[in-house]
Amino acid sequence: MATHVILFGLLTLSVPIALATDPNPLQDFCVADPKSQVLVNGLTCKDPKLADANDFFFAGLHLAGNTSNAVGSWVTPVTVSQMPGLNTLGISMVRIDYAPWGINPPHTHPRASEILTILEGCLQVGFITSSPENRHISKVLQKGDVFVFPIGLIHYQRNLDSKNAIAIAALSSQNPGVITVANAVFGSVPDISSDVLAKAFQVDKNVINYLQAHF
Repeated sequence: MATHVILFGLLTLSVPIALATDPNPLQDFCVADPKSQVLVNGLTCKDPKLADANDFFFAGLHLAGNTSNAVGSWVTPVTVSQMPGLNTLGISMVRIDYAPWGINPPHTHPRASEILTILEGCLQVGFITSSPENRHISKVLQKGDVFVFPIGLIHYQRNLDSKNAIAIAALSSQNPGVITVANAVFGSVPDISSDVLAKAFQVDKNVINYLQAHF
């Protein structure tokens, strides 16, 4: 009897774990069908017999992005939106170009961890741990160095050189998403109340109004 109780207990504990993981793919691939009107958690598949090499192909990561913007960086994504064959595979990548002293501003990826490789230049990178520590973990990277940003944590990169820098990053989702902190907080539509933000950031409402006008 005791053995049965133990086995039942172990089975009970294992059920939530099993349900908390993604199922393994049930076919070779599931190329996204952008024309489908069916709403699912991800994208529906087109007929696999209609898939061709272009569904699994992207051209252009050799091209530099336009960094002539306020932050001095440009992200070229390769997610399921650009490569339908990524659907259900749980991976994507980006190229990031940095102007001299440019930054990729503090942001998060709500659905992915990120591993970054420096191709050219010198970058300071960092991320912030969750509350209550809010610890800033930062490092200066040179060409060939690799750094990882855990899923959901705020992170950033900054070019420390007077020359352009380039990085490639892989992400653990076909659609990692991005929330740029300043844009989200000060550029939301409609605006977050200036009373809320003034109290949250402990500054005068005029400062909040100024920032919201710039985002």
